[in-house]
Amino acid sequence: MSRAAVASLSRSRALGADLIELLGSMRFAISLLVFICVASLIGTVLPQNQGANTYVDQFGPFWFAVFDQFSIWHVYNSAWFLLIMAFLVVSTTLCVLRNAPKMLRDMRSFREYVRGSSLKAFHHRVELSSGRTPDQACAEVGALLQAQGFRYRVREDGESRMVAAKKGAANRLGYIFAHVAIVVICLGGLLDSELPVRVQTWLFDKQPVTGNMLISDVPESGRLSARNPSFRANMLIPDGKQSSMGIVAADQGVLLQPLPFTLKLNKFHIDYYDTGMPSDFRSDVTVTDLATGESFDQTIQVNEPLRYRGVTVYQSSFDDGGSSLQLKAWPLRGPAAQPVDISGTVGREARLPDALGGLTVDYTGLRVINVENMGDGQDPQPSDVVAHVAAVTGSAARQRNDDLRNVGPSVQYRLIGADGQAHEFNQYLLPVMLDGLPTFLLGVRDTASQPYRYLRIPADGQGSMAEFMRLRAALDDAGLREQAAQRFADRNAPAGEQRDLMFQAARGALRTFARDGFNGIIDAAPAEQREKILNFAVPMIQLSLTELRDLVRSRQGEPALDLQGPEAERARQWMRQAVLALASLPDYPASVALQLTGFEHVQASVFQVARSPGKAVVYFGCLLLVLGVFSMFYIRERRVWVWIRPQDGGSAWLAAMTTQRRTLDFNHEFERLRDALRRLSGGPDHDA
Repeated sequence: MSRAAVASLSRSRALGADLIELLGSMRFAISLLVFICVASLIGTVLPQNQGANTYVDQFGPFWFAVFDQFSIWHVYNSAWFLLIMAFLVVSTTLCVLRNAPKMLRDMRSFREYVRGSSLKAFHHRVELSSGRTPDQACAEVGALLQAQGFRYRVREDGESRMVAAKKGAANRLGYIFAHVAIVVICLGGLLDSELPVRVQTWLFDKQPVTGNMLISDVPESGRLSARNPSFRANMLIPDGKQSSMGIVAADQGVLLQPLPFTLKLNKFHIDYYDTGMPSDFRSDVTVTDLATGESFDQTIQVNEPLRYRGVTVYQSSFDDGGSSLQLKAWPLRGPAAQPVDISGTVGREARLPDALGGLTVDYTGLRVINVENMGDGQDPQPSDVVAHVAAVTGSAARQRNDDLRNVGPSVQYRLIGADGQAHEFNQYLLPVMLDGLPTFLLGVRDTASQPYRYLRIPADGQGSMAEFMRLRAALDDAGLREQAAQRFADRNAPAGEQRDLMFQAARGALRTFARDGFNGIIDAAPAEQREKILNFAVPMIQLSLTELRDLVRSRQGEPALDLQGPEAERARQWMRQAVLALASLPDYPASVALQLTGFEHVQASVFQVARSPGKAVVYFGCLLLVLGVFSMFYIRERRVWVWIRPQDGGSAWLAAMTTQRRTLDFNHEFERLRDALRRLSGGPDHDA
């Protein structure tokens, strides 16, 4: 072998030795522990595994992009966190392998080969003389030490004797147990992390499923092994249905995890508090073993999971299992006023008729109970209309209402346009009482992280939206608008040029109001003139819409509004609420409103299914850690040497005692040993 090759090999060995020295060093392990502690602090303070919109709203787009590079939204399963844990395992293992054998040898050793003369350098020592021979003294000293709990060994050196004793040597086991515990706990954490699934993805070319497809259509590349040692999956099972497949989140998709049994949901039970929040929910299930065909029934509820065949099934939450919906689709644009009856299923998409724009609707949820604070507010005064122009931005219940009330079922859906843009909607089955007036609430929001903004539509005498929708359609009819403006001018201006000016003003205001709401009236005006313009335009539009409502009622064969009788105030209140709703319609991001009219509720239970062998490993590691800490802090190693040599027909004793930590208790223990040796020797004390 050439000199260059030998030199290269030497450098490689030196580099390997330096690397092992670094990995096995205490400083490196402590640095890794600091990183893990900081990451754990982040994972504890910051809610994990939430939607991206939640973090965007909390930190903003810039910092979200920065933090997303470090995956702090799921820090415990991030690649860098798992890598640090792996390095900590390697580092601590090397540390144990390097130091444990030396500690075990030292723990077994009595160190009887210590030179007698070196005992004079010990701080805790005593010199005595005795009339006993060295052999007699050695036997009596050994018996004394044994009586005090020491184990001892004797080394003969000619006529001299060295008695070496020790107690509390198990203290060294504490260091070993504590370091091994770190390795075991980290291994348990790695075993129960996403690492086993990622390893299968890397080694066996598993491809997460990103699109919608039936379980039977998922290829083998999208399925994990039934012998997967560790996983954490979810299952959604509707009432009366069954499944033997869990869903494991992986990257941007999911993988299927076969289970050794089938889980059938016989009945889902749920109880509610007065506030509408669930107080308890549980699932009656039938478990069928796929290998033996045996079945048994069990109830799974929160904090009482099912454990079978190494798999634990937790009651996680509940969801809709595909309820059937009956709805009316009300047009919000154009002269059409009649609704279209449609049906849908929660969890599925459908296409609306072309007459309603051909939009795609995704039915996302059905809530059968909605408890809101619905106290009796005060009726708004006519001047309140200007102050509440932006009614669509309000909440479903005002803060001053503090009476809890179940306002009935609601449906949630998404409308998706041809350009892919979507908004989320929430609509109640029944009208709710707001300020003494039954009102339909049509909620809308742009993303799931936002609260709903509600459009309030007043209910008519039959408890429906029909009269409002007819008024809305009439407002989109230029001919009817002109008739309403003319009737308004005839009632509120004398004949002649003034009436004509009033007619022109009312017709223009209604046209602008129908297209852009109040915003269209005030946007072109100077800021200092807007309130003055609104104070003039709002009453004119409200009175003109009252005339328009009478025209619509006349076409329907209904009597004109009685604004002088006992129902006059209610009619005016309905009209004020209708004006606010019509003013908000231009900002409503849909040309159709879906009203829930009926449903067949199907409940579904959401289970979390886990095989977590790492849990037992972590428990064992915690036990080792407790034993290690207890051993290190509560077991003190003490060593005693007594050198006995012949002197003038008797013997001279030199005794010394040491420990790892000199405490007050150790000082007292040495004093007791010293006094006992004095009594035993019966000779003079030569301790300085």
